[in-house]
Amino acid sequence: MGASAATLRETLAAIVGDAHLLVEAHATAPYLVDARNRFHGAALAVVRPDGTDEVAAVVRACAGAGVTVVAQGGNTGLCGGATPDPSGGSVVVSLARMRRIRSVDPANATVTVEAGATLAEVQAAAAAAGLRFPLSLASEGSCTIGGNIATNAGGTAVLRYGNTRAQVLGLEVVLADGRVWNGLRALRKDNTGYDLKQLFIGSEGTLGIVTAAVLTLVAPAHSRATALAALTDLAQAVLLLSRMKEALGDRLTGFELMSDVALGLSRKHHPDLPDPLPGHAWYALIQADAGAGATTLAADVEAALAEAIAADAADDATVAASGEQAKRLWALRENISEAQRREGPNVKHDIALPASAIPAFVASCGSALAMSFPEAHLVVFGHLGDGNLHYNVAAASGASAESLMHRAADINRIVYDEVNAHGGTISAEHGIGQLKREALARYRSPLELELMRRVKDALDPHGVFNPGKVLPDAARP
Repeated sequence: MGASAATLRETLAAIVGDAHLLVEAHATAPYLVDARNRFHGAALAVVRPDGTDEVAAVVRACAGAGVTVVAQGGNTGLCGGATPDPSGGSVVVSLARMRRIRSVDPANATVTVEAGATLAEVQAAAAAAGLRFPLSLASEGSCTIGGNIATNAGGTAVLRYGNTRAQVLGLEVVLADGRVWNGLRALRKDNTGYDLKQLFIGSEGTLGIVTAAVLTLVAPAHSRATALAALTDLAQAVLLLSRMKEALGDRLTGFELMSDVALGLSRKHHPDLPDPLPGHAWYALIQADAGAGATTLAADVEAALAEAIAADAADDATVAASGEQAKRLWALRENISEAQRREGPNVKHDIALPASAIPAFVASCGSALAMSFPEAHLVVFGHLGDGNLHYNVAAASGASAESLMHRAADINRIVYDEVNAHGGTISAEHGIGQLKREALARYRSPLELELMRRVKDALDPHGVFNPGKVLPDAARP
């Protein structure tokens, strides 16, 4: 270890305490690999600050030493955005100790939290105040608010409440020179110049380190209805979505799409789960919520589905008769990813398209993949309500998953070209990270990339934050 590295470590230890400066391999290892075990990095050290002032002091020390900084929350990201590169020249700043709920304001329906608080902890704080934080993800017990903000996370309730961006009123951010921008304003209207917080939401730690946020809360759901609809094809799914929106309005909270293949995998690995409508090609899991005083929600959902079936917008449907039945229907959807993991590796895509374009995309992309990869099969599911598909390519039974994974770049090219041709995006809710960094150059215009680089240069001119993430080195056709 060089003298400068040793000096920096001594400085960092003085800031966060010896116990929270991690340098030994066994201590740093969990921070140096992504959730999918796809990206492995190295670090000069891992530091665990306990407050915004400590984060700022760490950033100042690293910037002064010419050392880059990688912020990390729950390390649940799926694109390698919080994993340092293999050079070992970065300091990882884990925000896991910064999990305080600073304040809850029930009258204003807001909560102010530190970035290391888990999503589940924020949900619990909201519930204790008689309110609800509507962001909902499968990883909510381990993902952190800072990570949710950094990736503009989505989840199952975007149809009604929007992505994380829509839940954030204010931010506190440590900038690249160690100064702290205190934008913790609990205002729903503030038209005083540029909305600076929006630059940091979705920037994956490349522009600053979010240390705290003011989040919006909503009234709790006093009644809830969950249904599973069986569908012949995706055109029918899109039609059903339109009819349910018309019938339920803003009570429609979630509209999840599952192919028969995806649902079959979920039940294969969790055979205790129900199979109420077997033998159909596609399924929609529908969630509706209503506030206090609502007494007809379940009946309204049932009536809307009956009318949809009569109009050929669905083939069949069942409405959960209890909370336990609803929980088991949701488990079918929530266990798909875990079932895929057990089946073996697959080439994953987190894409979004206009809902109206999804049937044509799935048809044309499926045909293109079948021509080049006849040994593959598709596992498709996602949030049809907001056009977000998890479009995954796996090896069919008897085919080599390893061989398929070796050609992942070719598969990605086919899928992303089709997504682009149908007016979609290559990343809906997981971000770019390092996984899709070079693909961004192909599917964003040179002007867009130039503007992104100008923002990066303005806020982080010396490249202190999260090197090698989001922005490609150069635009390439």
